[in-house]
Amino acid sequence: RAGDQESARSTYPRQMTIVGRDTHPGDAPGHGISRPQPVRTARAALREFADDHVEIPGWLRPFGWVDKNEQRRMYPMSHVRRFDHVGITVADLNTVTAFFVGLGLEVEGTRMFVEGEFLDTVIGIPDSRTEIVMLRPPDGSTRLELSRFVRPAHQPGSPAAMANELGLRNVAFEVDDLQAAVDGLAADGYGLVGDIGQYEHIWRMAYVRGPEGIIVSLAERIG
Repeated sequence: RAGDQESARSTYPRQMTIVGRDTHPGDAPGHGISRPQPVRTARAALREFADDHVEIPGWLRPFGWVDKNEQRRMYPMSHVRRFDHVGITVADLNTVTAFFVGLGLEVEGTRMFVEGEFLDTVIGIPDSRTEIVMLRPPDGSTRLELSRFVRPAHQPGSPAAMANELGLRNVAFEVDDLQAAVDGLAADGYGLVGDIGQYEHIWRMAYVRGPEGIIVSLAERIG
């Protein structure tokens, strides 16, 4: 390994100038003027080449090198581009919307009804019709979709489900003042599932049981 390190150091100088053909408007086709490109370190140039051509030796990994070929092998079906939203089906759209707006989320756009072939095909329920409200957090990140079925009637869930029951058990938000948030929700009739807990000197967290049994996880960073 020491020999490999010496070879890499001797082959690639600490800095190198990469010169390429930079064609500018007005240049005749095929007669671009070669202009110096910004100076890049040898490490940057080697990384660019190695990403697509070679396996990265183990001794380089601690220095921030990533073997993209290995990443492709580990995640061959990585088609996800971003986390768009989480959907919750509710019975009382007004009450649940007001609950999340009270937490600080904002209604995005206007309520809308969705029905027809598109909806029937996606959810697999013929002749369905839903009313939807989309909510977004203050930072504009992952949204929350609330939907109420006009037809067919919604199926009852488990309003008293605990954390160990299978399924989507909570939606989580970071808050500025956990105690104030908990007190405000308690005043509206929404109590804690357990109590406020503290993880080391980093987070304080609590589960609140919201309308229709929805569990909301609230966390405050303290360190």
